[in-house]
Amino acid sequence: MALTFHPRAALDARMIAQKYAGVSEKLMERFWCEVDAAVDLIAANPRRYHFDPSGLRRLNLKKFPYHLLFEEKSNDARIIVIRHHNQNPSFGLRRR
Repeated sequence: MALTFHPRAALDARMIAQKYAGVSEKLMERFWCEVDAAVDLIAANPRRYHFDPSGLRRLNLKKFPYHLLFEEKSNDARIIVIRHHNQNPSFGLRRR
């Protein structure tokens, strides 16, 4: 399955990674590894993940307090937003 990032979702990931880089390079690398693993899981089976109240599917990162919201279409998926669990639930939903 093809998987793409909304340009702002890619920016979300970079901004979060920069925050962790300010703490330690190792922590930033662990964040990127977890995002990469999440992307692979979505690409392998996007229907495995539940729908968020927004109508998008949601995958929670395991070791970081962030989640990815994505939409699935026939043969592709698009990550719309990466946001903190405590962030405003409407953040990033206009990006479609």
